[in-house]
Amino acid sequence: MPAGPRPSVLYVTDLAYEARGRRYCDEDIHLTSRLREEFDVALCHPRDAAALLDGFDAVVVRNSGPVLHYQEAYDAFRARARELGARVYNPLHGRGDMAGKQYLVDLSRAGFPVIPTVDRAADLGLLPEAPEYVVKPKLGADSVGLRFVREPALPEGADGTLLVQPRIDFRHEVSFYFIDRDFQYALYAPHPDERWVLEPYAPSAADLEFARKFVEWNTLDHGIQRVDACRTARGELLLVELEDLNPYLSLDRVAEPVREAFVARMKASVRDLLA
Repeated sequence: MPAGPRPSVLYVTDLAYEARGRRYCDEDIHLTSRLREEFDVALCHPRDAAALLDGFDAVVVRNSGPVLHYQEAYDAFRARARELGARVYNPLHGRGDMAGKQYLVDLSRAGFPVIPTVDRAADLGLLPEAPEYVVKPKLGADSVGLRFVREPALPEGADGTLLVQPRIDFRHEVSFYFIDRDFQYALYAPHPDERWVLEPYAPSAADLEFARKFVEWNTLDHGIQRVDACRTARGELLLVELEDLNPYLSLDRVAEPVREAFVARMKASVRDLLA
């Protein structure tokens, strides 16, 4: 008896996007070649996703670039996906970068191990003293609009639109990669001035406990998350970013068995979403 039709996947990516220190296109060419082993896959640009998504069983959003470059199209995609009840990977209810950077303020207020963050002039006094501070847009990405200042301040009328944080003196940055809340691998940048020159990192039990706090907080049952942290001069980890929209995976920086295990787990995750 012939097998039934294979599930179809619309894979959203911007193959032409140029990111510092990363080749988005290589990663997505590799991932789609492997997903085709089990699914019928078509690629589209994020600006085209809203118009195409109802022809597929699932939509996988991957290296689609910073949403701020196509905000109107992204909003239309989200609205259309909800209207159709489309299966989107990652699901659209993520509480991390998918929803902007309000989560940094919320987690800071709640006492999570995160770089202290405020978004209102009245709260600037809650920040610890530091030689410099970082001011950046709440809806920013890839350091767009980021600036360093000597004194923490917000322009008049900017409450709720900008984030202010102390500039942290850190040893290195480390990223933890998860699928469906299951840890996959970790990478770190041993040199603070070379964020994307990454090497494999063997996390301790305490490191994984730190990362899992944020994955559990995010309540995403399906999908890929990257927990970015910095290790301070005192040795503690602080959250930098919880990327749950289109986290770059740096799969070219891991050993082949790790990469194969990740691909297999991603396939299983998408199958589970379609079940």
